Amino acid sequence: MTEIAHRTAFITGGANGIGLGIARSLARAGAKLALIDLDSLALERAAAELGQVTEVAIAVLDVRDRAAYARVADDVEAKLGPVSILVNNAGVAGGAPADRLTYELWDWGMGINLGGVINGVQAFLPRIVERGGGGHIVNTASGAGLYATGGGVLYATAKFAVVGLSEALGVELEDQNIGVTVLCPGPVATDIIARTRAAQPRVTKSMSAAQRSNAFARQQVMTDSLAQGTPPDAVGDMVLAAIRENRLYVHTDRSSMDPIAARTAALLAAMPPAA
Repeated sequence: MTEIAHRTAFITGGANGIGLGIARSLARAGAKLALIDLDSLALERAAAELGQVTEVAIAVLDVRDRAAYARVADDVEAKLGPVSILVNNAGVAGGAPADRLTYELWDWGMGINLGGVINGVQAFLPRIVERGGGGHIVNTASGAGLYATGGGVLYATAKFAVVGLSEALGVELEDQNIGVTVLCPGPVATDIIARTRAAQPRVTKSMSAAQRSNAFARQQVMTDSLAQGTPPDAVGDMVLAAIRENRLYVHTDRSSMDPIAARTAALLAAMPPAA
């Protein structure tokens, strides 16, 4: 799909960070915007900014809530017209060491990072297919959805699933003029760590002093890395180009190259000998 002007884009996590960067790029390209987020104040700020460029609707939504999702989808289409660009971007970065995870944390992290993507696809894909006018789905995964990082089992589980979901969707929808892009960011200059910390359920299994120290150090490294990362507006432009060019993968930098190469080499090396 190359034509973006006058289409309606539905962007979860659209009031902050990467989602807002994507919204800005799509607005400049002429799309109407439905910005979806849990942060009502950020939504108001984003609407005030982008409403000067295009038509904007906003909604507070927990992407895990399927009934609310359906209501918001109906309301957005009543206001802005049919959604044909879906950006499943809402996500969190939390977790705990693997042996300290709880069912509550698993349900929270998977519910947002994977369930939110599934709910977006389920809410809008049948509508896009039925209308027959084509469209595009963007799913935000992570470099951590392409190779194991040695930490963050909960996060990696969800993001690997988002990559697989996106690849399978891309194959299935190819003949229906519906493109699919999976965004696999490296470090991006957002405040996702702080926002996740504020929202994450408490870890109910206590951690040792060493685990707490390691978790804090890892969190600080991630915060520092993100601060030096790619600007969200630059990521928005990358996603815009991928929609126009119908590209499946978007990397925001080259930090994943060596780990992906190592994983690929290991997968191929594990193949049985040729007959």
